[in-house]
Amino acid sequence: MRRRLTVVQLLPALQSGGVERSTLEIVQALVEAGHRAIVVSAGGRLLPQLQAAGGEHIQLDIGKKSLLSLTRIGALRRILRDVQADIVHARSRLPAWLGHWALAGMPAEQRPRWLTTMHGLNSPSRYSRIMTSGERVICVSDTVRQYLLQHYPETDPGKLRVIARGIDPAGFPRRQAVNHAARAEIARQYPQLSGTAPLLLLPGRGTRLKGHEDALKLLAAVRAQGSDARLWMPGAREVGREAYLAELETRAARLGVSDAVAMTAPTMAIAQAYAMSDLVLQLSRKPEAFGRTVVEALSVGAPVLGWAHGGVGELLAELQPEGAVPVFDTEALAARALQLLYYPPRMPLNMPYSLQAMQQATLSVYQELA
Repeated sequence: MRRRLTVVQLLPALQSGGVERSTLEIVQALVEAGHRAIVVSAGGRLLPQLQAAGGEHIQLDIGKKSLLSLTRIGALRRILRDVQADIVHARSRLPAWLGHWALAGMPAEQRPRWLTTMHGLNSPSRYSRIMTSGERVICVSDTVRQYLLQHYPETDPGKLRVIARGIDPAGFPRRQAVNHAARAEIARQYPQLSGTAPLLLLPGRGTRLKGHEDALKLLAAVRAQGSDARLWMPGAREVGREAYLAELETRAARLGVSDAVAMTAPTMAIAQAYAMSDLVLQLSRKPEAFGRTVVEALSVGAPVLGWAHGGVGELLAELQPEGAVPVFDTEALAARALQLLYYPPRMPLNMPYSLQAMQQATLSVYQELA
């Protein structure tokens, strides 16, 4: 029988985002496998979920970019010693630096094993290089692995492990057809989405990087071809991003599509949003490390259209090649959108990117080190 491990994950906070979600998913897997799962962070709104999963939390602000953070190295070292950590898993750059220095000050025979995960395509620098320092380095896609080796060629490829992010298929069940009942329900809240004409969906927070303006241009182009298409952008309306939202609203008015687009706060029912959509858009202007939207939408059975770069391009090439468009080619984007709307592609029968596969692969890396 494998011995019980104590695994400590380091990250800035437990607020929201892909890093935090992956952290909680691994906490769940560790606890279910009989191991001890500890997270060191500044805390946040996801703390109750962590505790409900059986994980432990130790509050220490290891994510604030300040010289004061250096004073927390000793405290972190004491935590790792007191909990008798077997493995320390860093998921972000500053926590990784503090964890690296904390371990360096421990006697070799007491030092836990060291693991890092590259969740993103951070700008290459000496600061970012710390994410390559793990005895094992998890890359969340092959895109990330290639990026790492390109920018840090001295890294030993043998210590890299590609473990793609995964979803719980039960949370994104395959639809039989477009869910018009759910569409009618959301249209009562947002009349711009009324009708049975095609619904385009662009989920994403209120930042220019998510490609909201490209989606507005696409909507205008599709409507110019005679379609009464509508566009829903959940997440575009975000506290603190009012100026950006006003910019988008002005752009929509100039394009003549204001009455056909809803820019809303994020939806908690994203699976239902996919189920009511005719086409899901992933138009991030910066290459993404993975592209969870692609996997979630295709699991539900909604076609995806996106730029062919980063993790999104990687996933589309594998799962639905018709949805990949040369980067920033807006004419090709409009043509492909019309093609996918009128001739929906065949959906993949099986979704290889499952949450369980991601959890088990990560636990296997822990066992490698243990």
